Formats: sequence, structure tokens, C-alpha cells
Amino acid sequence: MQLAEHFFRREAGRLVVALTRIFGVHNLALAEDVAQDAFCRAIEVWKTRGIPENPSAWLMATAKNRALDRVRRERTARTFAPELARHLESEWTLAPTIDEAFQPAVIRDEQLRMMFSCCHPKLPEEAQLALILNILCGFGAPEIAAAFLTGRAAIEKRISRGKKALAGTKSLFDLADADFGARLTTVQRALYLLFNEGYHGASAAAPVRAELCEEAMRLVALLSEHPPGATPATHALAALMCLHAARLPTKLDAAGELSVMGEQDRSRWDAQRVAEGLALLERSARGDELTPYHIEAAIAAEHASAPSFAATNWRVISSLYDKLMTIAPSPVVALNRAIALAECDGVERGLEALGAIDDRERLAEYPFYRAAFGELELRRGNGAAAATHFRAALHVARSEPERRFLEKRIATASRPRERR
Repeated sequence: MQLAEHFFRREAGRLVVALTRIFGVHNLALAEDVAQDAFCRAIEVWKTRGIPENPSAWLMATAKNRALDRVRRERTARTFAPELARHLESEWTLAPTIDEAFQPAVIRDEQLRMMFSCCHPKLPEEAQLALILNILCGFGAPEIAAAFLTGRAAIEKRISRGKKALAGTKSLFDLADADFGARLTTVQRALYLLFNEGYHGASAAAPVRAELCEEAMRLVALLSEHPPGATPATHALAALMCLHAARLPTKLDAAGELSVMGEQDRSRWDAQRVAEGLALLERSARGDELTPYHIEAAIAAEHASAPSFAATNWRVISSLYDKLMTIAPSPVVALNRAIALAECDGVERGLEALGAIDDRERLAEYPFYRAAFGELELRRGNGAAAATHFRAALHVARSEPERRFLEKRIATASRPRERR
């Protein structure tokens, strides 16, 4: 049932927004219950009959039937979406109205409305992001906590508060509202985090989840298709995702082991996605806006354009990280800047930069922070120190491939120097 698990995550947001259109945002919990009921029915049936030829259509049909049943059973005791109430009250218009809610074009618009509804100004930004990742992208609290580098309990509280606030509104956000631009920034950040969760692999199940990257790219494309959402920042974000996604085929080797960039076969990078990313990056430069997405996309473009790891222009990359630290400083950005400095200015400069990172406690659960120390200590010939850092990284490894990768680095660092 592995295919089905991926499918459920991909379809979760689409199903919930279609059902929310019918039941109303004040009945969000009901929409989620009906979606979950449809998922459970799919698991039950597919175990015995196999996955259908068109699983999306099967699931949508099941959800529509469940929605019809719930409306018929509860329409005298519950109020549904105000704009659809008259149609839901009549048996003549009930089924066509529910069918219409599941049309692809309607689901597309409802997903955008839900994204922007989650970004209500009365909600803290952290709750806004958690809501989008949970409702539209099917993330559970542990995965969102990993994306935010924070605790699960805190994320569960954010989601709970956010859903209560969302349920208290009368309807989903109107895409023609004057507040569209103000909410766009948070929507972009949420999609950025979604892509990162798939690309950098905070999940214990796998270090890379390409289907999450694809989902983030799909939602960014959806945003780009809506004219007010097609801003330079959106194009830069799309460029960043394309350029990173181009390297997905080599993130793991044939044995499923993690492969660092210096060891990757660049001929296997997706040339079409590289070209698309570079075109989007050029398009993003047509305005006066400079965002972190522009700089990160420019860094990714440097990597994607280099014919080899040795030929990478680390001086340019280091300079770009300097700019990124100016407009969007964070411990993770500082970590990547330190690695770039080590490449262009030497190991000692890299170690100095790693040791100078502010707010390092936020990296305590990130294995590649201590692994970065290990790599640099190994390069300067201090195997004992390197092994110590790799062991510390192994202690917070999040998946089996990460553990195996770090165990190999420990073994390398522990060998006598002359044998390495």
C-alpha cells in the first residue's frame, strides 16, 4: 500500500478544500472527518480489490457520496456553507452542487482561498504556516515540528488554535480582497517549508521524499497561475524549487544511501528542470524586489551551472550567503555560509564561522550541524575530533540512511591517518 500512502498525502488538501466548500469553513472539522472517512474506506477496499486504475477519481467519488449522506442526514440540524445553503436544501440541486465542488477548476480556486484563509492577520505567523502545512499539505504535527525545528506539543497547540480561529470565520478568503498582497508572503514561506521538508528529509521514514517536493512545486505553480500571485518572489521561489528538484535523482545512490554533492553524478541531474529554474530566476529579476528566495535561487543556480564540484564558484556562493545573512539571518543560513567559506577560504575559516553561529541551540537536533564540524576536522587531519563530532551527529540522526552515512564517516575518521 505504499502507493496509496503517497496518494493520500498528495490528495489530502484537495479533498478537504472541496468538502469545506460544501460544509463551510465553520464546519472544517466535519470536512476533515469526511475526508478521513473516505481515506479509511479506500484503505479497506484497496486492500482486497487492489488500487483502482484512477485512484483520485475513486477517492473523490467516495468523498462525494459521503458528503451527500452527511448533508441529507444533518441539514435540518446543522448550517452549511452560506453561499451554497439554498442549493443544499433542495434535493433537486443537492447532488449537482456537490458535484460542482469537486470540479478541478473549483478545487484549484478553493485551495488558493484556503491557503490565504490560513494566513489570517489575527493568527501568529507560526500558526498560519502550521495550518497551511497541516490542512493543505497533509502534514502531521511531528513533521511540521521538524520543519520548524521546534517541539511537537507547540505545533499541536498552533494547529488547534488556528483551526478554532478559522472555524470562527464566515467564509474562506476572497481572492479579490485588498489584503491579498499582505497574506501572500506567508503563503510563500509555507510552500518553501513544504519543499524543504521533502528535500532535506526531517522524516524518520526517509531522508528524501520527492513527492513532497512535487506537491510544493504544484502549489507554487497554482499560485503563479493566479495573476496577483505571480510576483517576482513567487517566480524566485519556483526557480529555487526547480533547481533543487533537478538534483533529486542523485540525492540517494543506487543502494539508497545518502550522496553528498561532491560525489553526485551531475549527468543525472534533470537538465530540463535546471533550464526551467534558470528561466524562472531570470523572470524573477524583472522587478525591483529582492527576497531571500532570489538569493537562495541564485546560490542553487551556481551549483546547477557548475560543470563539477571542483569548478564551483564558491567565492560567489559565499558572497550570496553574506547577502542572505543580511536580509534573512538564521542558524541554518549561517551553517551553509560557513561551509561555503571553508571551500573558498580554507578549513580554519570554516571552523571559525561554525563556532561563531548565533542561536546554535536551534541546530541541536540537526545532525548536519555537528557533521559539518566533523568534515572540516577530518580535512585538517584531526580524526579523533572528527569522530567525536560525527558521533554527536549520529545521536540526533533522523533516518536510517542518515545513520548509515554518519556511521561510515565515523569509521573513516577512526582509521589511522595514513590509511585514509
